[in-house]
Parts: sequence; C-alpha cells; structure tokens
Amino acid sequence: MIQTLFGSVEQEPTLLEKLKSGVQKTRAGLVTRLEDALSGKKEIDADLLDELEYTLISADIGVSTTNEILDRIRERVDRKLIGDASELRSLIREQLLEILEGSERPMPHVFEPPAVVMVVGVNGAGKTTTIGKLASRFQGEGRSVLLCAADTFRAAAIEQLEVWGERTGTEVIRQKPGSDPSAVLFDALHAARARKVDYVIVDTAGRLQTKTNLMAELEKMRRTASRVIPDAPHEVLLVLDATTGQNGLEQARKFTESSGVTGIVLTKLDGTAKGGVVVAIARELRLPIRYIGVGEQAGDLLPFEAESFIASLFE
Repeated sequence: MIQTLFGSVEQEPTLLEKLKSGVQKTRAGLVTRLEDALSGKKEIDADLLDELEYTLISADIGVSTTNEILDRIRERVDRKLIGDASELRSLIREQLLEILEGSERPMPHVFEPPAVVMVVGVNGAGKTTTIGKLASRFQGEGRSVLLCAADTFRAAAIEQLEVWGERTGTEVIRQKPGSDPSAVLFDALHAARARKVDYVIVDTAGRLQTKTNLMAELEKMRRTASRVIPDAPHEVLLVLDATTGQNGLEQARKFTESSGVTGIVLTKLDGTAKGGVVVAIARELRLPIRYIGVGEQAGDLLPFEAESFIASLFE
C-alpha cells in the first residue's frame, strides 16, 4: 500500500520495475562495484574494507554513514559473527535498509480537505516539474487538485506552473509578478475550501538557502496557511536534485532549519550514479523521503518506500 494524506491506496503493480529502471546508474556505481570488490574474496582484511569504503563514498552514501557501516562490519568480524567476505553484501544491504527505515514517518492524516502541500527548494532542482507530477499523481488517486503560484519573484515561474496546469487540467491561482506570495496563498486556500478541492499544491520561490529574507517569506506563508486552515501546511516537501550529491544534503539542512520541511522529493535519480545520497539524507537529517523522480514523464515521480528502493538496487 502507498501512503497518501487521505489514507492508503493500492501499490502500483509496476513500481519495482520502474524503480529498477530508474536506479540503474546507482546500482552500477554501488551494488555492482560492491559485488566486484567481494568477488572471489574469502578473508575480510584491511584492503577489502578500504575498497568497500571507496565504493560507498563514491556512491555518495557519505563519510559518516560509510564509517558507521564499516565500524559495524569490523565489530562483527572481531566478535567472530562473520568470517567470510561473501556475507558482506547482505550485511551492507541490511544496514542500508535499516537506515532508510529509521527515517520513515507516516504522513499526517487529513480528515477534512483541502490538504495543503508546500513545495520548496532552490531553482533548477525540478520544483515546478515536481509540482506538475504531484498534481498528476493525486488526480490518478481520484483527487481534485488546485495549484497556487506563490513564486511571484519570477514571471517565468508562474508561466511554467500554468503550462503544467494546462497539461494536467488543473486550475492555477495566481496574481501578477511581484505580488505578496502569502496573499496568493490566502486566495488559493479560500478558493479550495469554497470548491471543496482535495489538494492545494503551493509553488514557492526557488531560494538559495543563504537568502534570509526569502526564508522569512516561507515562514510568513506557513503562518498564513495555518490561519486559514488549521494544521496547514500538512506537508512541506523539499525538492533536491540527486545529481548534486552531498551539496544537496547541505541545502536540506538549511531548509530544514528555517522552513519546517517534513519530507524530501529527490529528483533526477535516474541521471546519477550517486543515488546513495538517499541514505545520507535519511541518516543525517532523519527526514522521510516521500517521492523520487526517475524520468521526465508525469508517471516517473514514484512514492518512496525503503524496502522497494533497496530491493531495486540489490535484487
């Protein structure tokens, strides 16, 4: 079953196949290289551990996560719990799954619509495209959607959102460029209530995490949302570009500090061998990864589930 803000829906039959296709580069950079390192080896020695360390860090799992994995391997070797290198593949798989499951959080349940989803992130991460794909996904679940063009700093952002509105048959609430983003959000939430819309997806200005005034604007929008609809926003999704690797992790830290991020959307996962950043984010930020992008089509935004993700890499 896949979690949504209104409960669970049936698992997509092709989810694992889509995942496997989308993470081919990460699989080659991580699992295939692990298997090559372990092939024909019996003894777990310093050279083998160095090779494993290089492989894990190259896949962007991160230094601290890699050290934690290797420390646990050394501990088990010292205690004679494992003695054969062939056992390490399944041990690493088990530890990666444990880290990902440790960050999973159930979605908040929305009893009375609209569910309000704010989408934040830097320009170029795929934020507007993600919003369009989310709209398509929610509609596929039989839900109605309204888009809020609260990125008023760039006229192009409003136009991009309207293109996705046309593609998905979704109304876009907008004002002229330069308007107060919180005023646009206020209008959108009132419109959604009046029309009994299920989801409001809110686009926000692509912010560099160093721009404190823009971060303050996000806070103002959160306050506006909660005044109109108690408990809103129900989700604040941070869109990160998987190809930026550890730099994306630093972005996530800054956004989490200032905008109350509740979940991550990791885009462009199909375009990188560094998909291990999924694990680094989960371990270091303790934030759930809600969706991953594995292609350009509307159906290529997939719900993230730790077990399926690890299975797509290791099976």
